[in-house]
Amino acid sequence: MSAVPEQVFAGAPVVPVHVGIIMDGNGRWATARGLPRAMGHRAGAEAARRAIEGAARAGVGWLTLFAFSSENWRRPEPEVRELTGLLGHYLRHEVSQLVRDGVRLRVIGDRGRFGPDTVEAIHQAEARTAAGTRLNLNVALSYGGRAEIAAAARAIAQAVAAGRVSPAEVDEALLEQHLATSGIPDPDLVIRTSGEQRLSNFLLWQSAYAELVFLDVLWPDFTGAHLVTAIEEFSRRERRYGARLG
Repeated sequence: MSAVPEQVFAGAPVVPVHVGIIMDGNGRWATARGLPRAMGHRAGAEAARRAIEGAARAGVGWLTLFAFSSENWRRPEPEVRELTGLLGHYLRHEVSQLVRDGVRLRVIGDRGRFGPDTVEAIHQAEARTAAGTRLNLNVALSYGGRAEIAAAARAIAQAVAAGRVSPAEVDEALLEQHLATSGIPDPDLVIRTSGEQRLSNFLLWQSAYAELVFLDVLWPDFTGAHLVTAIEEFSRRERRYGARLG
């Protein structure tokens, strides 16, 4: 892994267990440089590597990257083709490095919308990295928070209709068991780049009490130092979870 300055972490006494990142700004980065949008996505992939490295060095246990939303399928076909092609390239050529670095990869989202080759590559990547213990990396692909909640509600409704669950048993814990992130801790910190200040359908249920940090940097320019800045901001906040303190 590339070096992230060790000393900058000394001032961050509280490291979030789970960090989610909305990686925004690839297209604007490319446009500002007179480049095709595809070049922005490729530069964004490099930034994702830096984020993974930085999270592992900081001691973050879980990192979720919002790589491809369910809404991204509406983009022009050439851009979608570039994005999915880049995903396939990453799965073929980067997994060995994840294995060496002790990173376990999981993919959340509707992977069925991808072609069979990509789906098989996802399965293979998850299997090859299953022993990783240094960092748990979730990549959200063809993912939407509303669709995820609706799918969970639909599964519970079917269980109720079949008599396996009574309506009185339906609670938050049961719904969480049917989410794509079942068994994964909720994010403590959600970072969004590019200066935009919204969740954009990312981990809507899971981010109920996450601290939000918005950075005015386009995703391809994201570095380990930006991650440290967000962690330091997180460590200064008092988390109340709805309770009044003092």
